[in-house]
Amino acid sequence: MDKPFVYVTRKLPEEQLSALKEEAHIEMWEKEEEPCPRAILKEKAKKAHGLLTMLSDTIDEELLKGAPHLKVVANLAVGYDNIDVEAAQKHRVICCNTPGVLTESTADLTFALLMASARRIVEASDWIRQGKWTGWGPLLLAGADVHHKTIGIVGMGSIGQAVARRAKGFGMKILYHNRTRNPDAEAELGASYLPFDELLEQADFVVCLTPLTHETKHLFNRSAFKKMKRSAIFINVSRGQVVNEDDLYEALVEKDIAGAGLDVFAEEPVQKDHPLVSLPQVTALPHIGSAAVETREAMMRLCAENIALVLRGKQAKTEI
Repeated sequence: MDKPFVYVTRKLPEEQLSALKEEAHIEMWEKEEEPCPRAILKEKAKKAHGLLTMLSDTIDEELLKGAPHLKVVANLAVGYDNIDVEAAQKHRVICCNTPGVLTESTADLTFALLMASARRIVEASDWIRQGKWTGWGPLLLAGADVHHKTIGIVGMGSIGQAVARRAKGFGMKILYHNRTRNPDAEAELGASYLPFDELLEQADFVVCLTPLTHETKHLFNRSAFKKMKRSAIFINVSRGQVVNEDDLYEALVEKDIAGAGLDVFAEEPVQKDHPLVSLPQVTALPHIGSAAVETREAMMRLCAENIALVLRGKQAKTEI
């Protein structure tokens, strides 16, 4: 009997897929950084029993309808807004993600981005590389303090709580907004729940970690930015579509807020001529929230394990 067929939409280290090797025939898209073309993904899905996908791969009704053998989709991310979960359920396809394993690494990156934005780290590094450092000045590249400031976290899930733990080490006052209150986080971290608008008004750093839903799309718009302090810095490590990018650009140019640190954009990969990337008060990163070698390898292994389990007729570890 032939082995099930699994298609992987990026080139991954084969050793991280060892859990699958005895269970399935594995084929991978040949490139690591370039997305698998839609036409090829649809063609491979026609015979696939499992797909290991990235956020850039759209798994929708059209693809699922043309994949009669498909049993499982394992997404190499904690988010899954690229998957039509309702359509997958209709077609009896199990969907999995990679929560937990990336929490601490993403929190590290979030706080690093906050600090880099506050202290103008990238701008200062470029200052030297561009030969602009000709002398010392009292306010040369002076940024904002982080310690003992107020952080406002929008989305107090596991990553939000991990960021709050880091903020606590800097003596920061921790505010948060979430769909539901989290008494455990309040007790452990000394975090205070506030309505969204009140958090915006009080926070020195507004950190967006909320998932992308119909309710959160463009949650951060011109109205939201106008409620923030003019000295505030906005950090986004969730999804680009949570922000109205035109409104953020206007808020920065009009100095409604002082700066922004962005790991995600509405359309990725973002181009170098994107208006936000042109602003010196914006620290822009190429969606590297969980991009630590150990973490990404653990995510790959979890995806492989989930697919192998489902193909054996067992329950996946992290089913959506």
